[in-house]
Amino acid sequence: MSWWRVALLALALALALPARAEPPKVLRYSFPAAETGFDPAQVSDLYSRTVTAHVFDGLYQYDYLNRPFLVRPNVAAGMPEVSADFRTWTVRIRPGLYFADDPAFKGVRRELVAQDFVYAMKRYFDPVNKSPNYAGLAEEGMLGLEELREQALKNKTAFDYDREVEGLRALDRYTIQFKLAKPRPRLLYTLAQGDLFGAVAREVVEAYGAAIMEHPVGTGPYRLVQWRRSSLIVLERNPNYRRERYEEVTRPADDDAEGRALAERFRGRLLPMVDRVEISIVNESQPRWLSFLTERFDLLSVPLEYAQLAAPNGKLAPNLARKGIGLQRIVNPDRTLYYFNMEDPVVGGYAPEKVALRRAISLGSDVWREIRLIRRGQAIPAQTIVAPGTWGYDAQLKTENSDYDPARARALLDMYGYLDRDGDGWREMPDGAPLLLEYGSQSDPISRQFDELWQKNMKDLGLKLKIDVGQWPEQLKKARAGQMMIWQLGYSAADPDLQTALQVLYGPASGGQNLARFRNERFDTLYREIQALPDGPERLAKVREAQRIVAALAPHRYNVHRVLTDLTQPWLAGFRRPLFGNRFWHYVDIDVARQPQQP
Repeated sequence: MSWWRVALLALALALALPARAEPPKVLRYSFPAAETGFDPAQVSDLYSRTVTAHVFDGLYQYDYLNRPFLVRPNVAAGMPEVSADFRTWTVRIRPGLYFADDPAFKGVRRELVAQDFVYAMKRYFDPVNKSPNYAGLAEEGMLGLEELREQALKNKTAFDYDREVEGLRALDRYTIQFKLAKPRPRLLYTLAQGDLFGAVAREVVEAYGAAIMEHPVGTGPYRLVQWRRSSLIVLERNPNYRRERYEEVTRPADDDAEGRALAERFRGRLLPMVDRVEISIVNESQPRWLSFLTERFDLLSVPLEYAQLAAPNGKLAPNLARKGIGLQRIVNPDRTLYYFNMEDPVVGGYAPEKVALRRAISLGSDVWREIRLIRRGQAIPAQTIVAPGTWGYDAQLKTENSDYDPARARALLDMYGYLDRDGDGWREMPDGAPLLLEYGSQSDPISRQFDELWQKNMKDLGLKLKIDVGQWPEQLKKARAGQMMIWQLGYSAADPDLQTALQVLYGPASGGQNLARFRNERFDTLYREIQALPDGPERLAKVREAQRIVAALAPHRYNVHRVLTDLTQPWLAGFRRPLFGNRFWHYVDIDVARQPQQP
């Protein structure tokens, strides 16, 4: 047979065979703590919100590449129309956007409409949902919503979702209007929190009822396909996701060389670039670290115990650099703190002796040792609740909060009658009753190190301590129910403002974000005034007054702002830790040819 006949036969055979399918691009990484669920109205923890940020769409979003931040339209057709007094905001959404398919839609391709945002925000006011973020949204002052809530509570009836209110209306199929009781110059930041205030379809909520935490259905880039609680979360590309190209939705600052390089690299690429995301829940630090080193995870937020191994003196370790692993480090816009339950009979209350006990515990807490030994230098001491990168943060501000002064702490305890009356080495209450501090913790190794330091610090003051160990979701439930005396946790800033930080001490948010159940009339007044004022000296003066109230009454002890170290495998491209918004999956890419295949 001649050579050209052989070539034609080979070509015919090649055309007859089905094309080999490209393997899916899978992003694999881990959460260090368990999620609670995926209903935006009912979640508050970072890990659940990272998932909901990719399933649901907010009206606006934080630009992925732009630093320090830029808010831009997401499903909105443009920036909002805002009245001069900041009390009326009008937003138009883009037509032709669709929810992921779900049996609740009964075979109909469901378009996103303005009413979906109206319904989603009303759900925060429905008493049945017990939303931990109700107070924050309520403070935006959307006219008529609070009355709807009060009607349901007073009459013990179902929340009336069909009743139109002046403050939150769909003017037509694609237009939403917010009317507010007071000026809200920064409402845009709330509208950019898609993880909380993204569009939700009413028929999905009604179809799944009490199981809605297990059935998130949105218009975002991904949809949930598998969930083993506290073990594995799997999401896949939403087939109904709109056609978006990388450069259409993110733009770096002009002086950001790294960001501009990413923008050029991914120019023209359709989003999302990754087909599937697999998140393992790995509470223990060592398995997370080893899983990354053995190439089972593509991305790792380095556990504290391994920070110096990964990046000694802040530079990538040579053995990791030789493998092509990437390093990123940032001071996170967060704060860690422990709160005192202000309703607890031992540490709560506003009497001078109660304030003295809390201040003594704070002064006896060695945050410098925590940073040096437990956090391996991966933190800076916090002076107030305001996080780096948010409005009102002052890197030069120094307060008593970071002081470690056990002698002064012991003097305070002595002065207010917390004495060791029976000579057993432990102090009693001023009335002679036993004094026992109960401190909430988790079972992972790093928490045990914090526990040991707390035990040492409190023993030095003569204060007996009991550690209450439990899993994160269960501890959070207890905290919201007011059943924790003292608990340490971290808060990441949801947006570039400090209002959400102050909310964790706002009286009406007690039992929700305000786990300390702190109530102070002057603080609450300042909170509302701070919210209504535009950024400027007057607003900052009120912030500083609020900070002085917190320092005086000590419902919190602020510990640190964390330095986060991220490692990326050489086949993962485009990752940049978002400062705000929790969204990044659809902006990264995987080189499948280089990524080891998992068994």
